[in-house]
Amino acid sequence: MSLREFRKRIKKESNEQQAQVLQRFFKTSKGEYGEGDIFAGIKMPLQRKIAKEFERLNYDDVREIVGSKIHEERMIGLLILQGKYEHGDEKEKKKVFNFYIRNRKGINNWDLVDISAPKIAGVHLLERDKKLLFKFARSKKIWERRIAILSTFTFIRAEKFETTFKISDILLNDDHDLIHKAVGWMLREIGKKDLYAEEKFLKPRYKKMPRTMLRYAIEKFPEIKRRKYLLSKI
Repeated sequence: MSLREFRKRIKKESNEQQAQVLQRFFKTSKGEYGEGDIFAGIKMPLQRKIAKEFERLNYDDVREIVGSKIHEERMIGLLILQGKYEHGDEKEKKKVFNFYIRNRKGINNWDLVDISAPKIAGVHLLERDKKLLFKFARSKKIWERRIAILSTFTFIRAEKFETTFKISDILLNDDHDLIHKAVGWMLREIGKKDLYAEEKFLKPRYKKMPRTMLRYAIEKFPEIKRRKYLLSKI
């Protein structure tokens, strides 16, 4: 498989009508978070299929794809990296992780972050130093901040909550709703594993949290308790 064959396949599977729908959904107008992004109109199941077919592409080709102006190409590039990571030995996994971090400029929308950060950065850093995530959490770039918190999804699944709580504290006063949603979501995931741990974090902080962050964090609470949080009566 070659980059030329990949691009030919993308062109073949493109759907202009679907692309227009996606460009509205992912906020690509001027001043929006996805400004200028271009879509081919390829649905996710087909993107996954294409990624599997082209998983053996070399890293130079994957770099081209992850840096593409076309959203679906970037997504497929990240899925290819995910496959290389999952099927690789320790040396290959390290190579994939380093490649992912070096080429993060192309990871520039929430879906690209959410599908890749837990499966690559999260898995790789689970038993390793987390300094990079704290650096990203303090970044001026929204997508680096989202990579920081979403990478901890893997830690949550392993019932290791400390890093999520620390990064949530850093992001508590973030000014972007996509970060509010991401932090609230990760806190909610902690609550599914350990409600006491989530509430222990929430109680001293919930009154100063952005409203969207709180709503996401308490979404699965029993209605009476949820209302108490929303009315600041906990």
